[in-house]
Amino acid sequence: MTALRTWWLVVAAALAGVVITMTIGTLTGEIVYFGCYAVVCIAAWWAALRPVAGSGARADRRPWLLIALGQTLLLLGDAVMTVFFYFLPEASPVGWMDVPWLGGYAAIGAGLMIMARRRARGQLREPLLDMLTLTTAATLGLWRVMIDPELTASGGQYTAEILLDASYMVGDVLIMAAVLLLVLSPGVRGVPTRLMIVAGFGRLVADIGRVMWQYEAIVMFVSGVIFFANALMVITMMRSDREELVRPGRRTRTLHPARIVFLGLALLTAPAIAVAEGSGSGGERLALLIATVAASGFVLTRFTVAVRQQERAEQLLTYQASYDPLTGLANRRTILSRLEESVAGDVLLYLDLDGFKAVNDTHGHEAGDALLVEIGNRLSGAVRDGDLVARLGGDEFALLCPGPADVSEITALAERLLAVVTEPVGYHGHELRVGTSIGIAVHAGGVTSPGDLIRAADVAMYQAKRGGRGRWVLAGPTPGGASLALAG
Repeated sequence: MTALRTWWLVVAAALAGVVITMTIGTLTGEIVYFGCYAVVCIAAWWAALRPVAGSGARADRRPWLLIALGQTLLLLGDAVMTVFFYFLPEASPVGWMDVPWLGGYAAIGAGLMIMARRRARGQLREPLLDMLTLTTAATLGLWRVMIDPELTASGGQYTAEILLDASYMVGDVLIMAAVLLLVLSPGVRGVPTRLMIVAGFGRLVADIGRVMWQYEAIVMFVSGVIFFANALMVITMMRSDREELVRPGRRTRTLHPARIVFLGLALLTAPAIAVAEGSGSGGERLALLIATVAASGFVLTRFTVAVRQQERAEQLLTYQASYDPLTGLANRRTILSRLEESVAGDVLLYLDLDGFKAVNDTHGHEAGDALLVEIGNRLSGAVRDGDLVARLGGDEFALLCPGPADVSEITALAERLLAVVTEPVGYHGHELRVGTSIGIAVHAGGVTSPGDLIRAADVAMYQAKRGGRGRWVLAGPTPGGASLALAG
């Protein structure tokens, strides 16, 4: 689905929500509502069952199927309620409509949970802890606002109506938890993710508003909002790039400020309720609230400082594990990791300096280190943006250049590298001179391990040394498919 078509569908869903809001409670409104929602449910099943390009034939469709099932169950509950209202006004629809409604909550929540779990594969602990903190605070607040007044009115007795309202509250919390996991989990934040988050929160806020404020105008308004949120969820399912919602993302090691705000609100929920309901004068309760906020602020500040220190330590360890401490270039581990992701047409150049031992023996290891640093800088300046320069150890370097590249581009790069390496390096009044021998290997497609590609380039480099040094050898097969060896 193109972006333009997506936004046309969003506009259509919004207009339908407006019409539903304006006509709800009338026969025309019922026809409009059920007609539009039936279209949404049909679209949901079509989106859930159709194959999506790039997702693979055996892609897990459970999240999409669960959301489609949830939408259908919600529509079924609405239909049951409408039948009782028009045709069985003396009978109670409780149970008949609540079972599919609660099943719809559970299905949608489970589908969103599966998305979040797959998105945060192996990285779910921190988002899960944050989500549990926020949902615990939300449950406490919702219970105080929605359930406690009913308990007070019933004399502390848990009636069937109270238990049913508590079940709906749990359903809202489940959807809140699932949406929060999507927000907090790593991964791409493209249009599908943003649409799904807006849909989840929109449905949640409208549903809670309908329960908390039983005014006719509010009920009419939120009915249109809930329809729009449900439609937005299905529109997201219809997008061709929806798989970003279940694609694992790289871990982010930085604590986002929004998470601090969320945790602060969660931390203050219970004290704020206790202060609001406590005894004493208004001034005493205000002072207690200010002290609670201040103490919570100090705790959050200390927590943030500790987390930032840990992040800096992790970043330093990551850098030390991924980069050469002398030259600042990527190390062997990093280039092996990048080679795991290489594809056909990528080029690996393996460089070994000629005459480096003589520099060390004549001028000392400090001169050798200075030479290696300068050579690393020159190699970095001779390649394109996106090419990776690494020091493998000693006087060996490697360059990984994403393809596809033709033979003339490869050989021109090799000649450029020979030229920059052979230029003399000034060191305390001396000119340090080295050359290099370059072996070149091209990823020819198929199953090629990083070790295979490095060995092929290493063999070509030794062929260059045996051929007289200060030259390059390109070992086949070349990007054009011919199996040959070129030298220069």
